[in-house]
Amino acid sequence: MPHLLRFIVTLLLWGSAATGQAAENFAACPQFFANGKPPALAQQATDRALCYDSFAILHSGQSKTPVYVAEKLNSAVMAETPQKRSDHYYEEARLRSAERALLDDYKGSGYDRGHMAPAGDMRTPEAMAQSFSLANMVPQAPEHNRGAWAKSVKNPTRKYAARATGDVFVVTGPVFMPNIAQSPSVGPGQVHVPAYLFKLVYDQTENRAWAFWHLNEDATRGTRPISYAELVRRTGIDFLPGVVPRD
Repeated sequence: MPHLLRFIVTLLLWGSAATGQAAENFAACPQFFANGKPPALAQQATDRALCYDSFAILHSGQSKTPVYVAEKLNSAVMAETPQKRSDHYYEEARLRSAERALLDDYKGSGYDRGHMAPAGDMRTPEAMAQSFSLANMVPQAPEHNRGAWAKSVKNPTRKYAARATGDVFVVTGPVFMPNIAQSPSVGPGQVHVPAYLFKLVYDQTENRAWAFWHLNEDATRGTRPISYAELVRRTGIDFLPGVVPRD
């Protein structure tokens, strides 16, 4: 078999295997992914799939943060009455003790416990409480969390979903530089600090996708979204298997 053809076949087989593995992991909550297909990526031994009432998390036991968090939003969800914040952070008991963040890890770190599935998206008391799991958090620069990320990423995404004609799938996560092992960390449990945060927005009805890409620093300001193809290039993750969205 020619080398190029063999390479293409290998990629196709890997993509199929990765998609199948992810789908099996999230068998209890496929509704949070476009066409029921979770992102395809090479999962690590300590990655764990977690289903919640209003979102799903692929959690990394190496970084002790999400790899990504997936939500499904639409106008009906956004029309429901927002819940009062619980602000009751808790350690995720479904994760092994050596693979999860602890409350002490964030104390005195100088970083916020930054939600990946925002508390502001939650529409039931149960979902609100679940959103405060540390499995849903990353160490986030406080001014960024409360400023540019809230004002130019989270709020616009909610507003878009509120007026969309169909379902809007949102995937949020961290990016570590140059990799997890060599990135800074906080706390005795070494929760790793991402260099960047992204939020992918996919309007299934319009077949349009774009992504916010922010440096995890206090000085970060709002920037123009990047294309879906650029997000895939930067992260190496096929967030929408089998989908070719418009920009």
